[in-house]
Amino acid sequence: MITSVPVFIGLTVVLFGGCAFMTGQALATTWRPLWQVIPYALMLGAADRFLGFALFGGQLLSPAGWLLDSATLVAIGLLAYRLTQVRRMASQYPWLYVRTGPFTLRQL
Repeated sequence: MITSVPVFIGLTVVLFGGCAFMTGQALATTWRPLWQVIPYALMLGAADRFLGFALFGGQLLSPAGWLLDSATLVAIGLLAYRLTQVRRMASQYPWLYVRTGPFTLRQL
């Protein structure tokens, strides 16, 4: 499925997780719909599988590995999208919304 746990953490969580985080931020900043995070994260998952194969000898065509990598990247992208959306809504519309936590808003 995956080459090893350190490769998964380093490649998927750190390197491509950072890319997924920035993707979620960019989509939220430009007011794109939430569902667009998913196809971008799936493409990042494919790139992650390729680099794991090319650099560390992992399996390229591993559906289970791709799903695990992609699910991790989708979760990170969705997290970044929501964090950015809440921050922007509260700062851009302070007369309408108050930030009640990192993921939640309260309407005034």
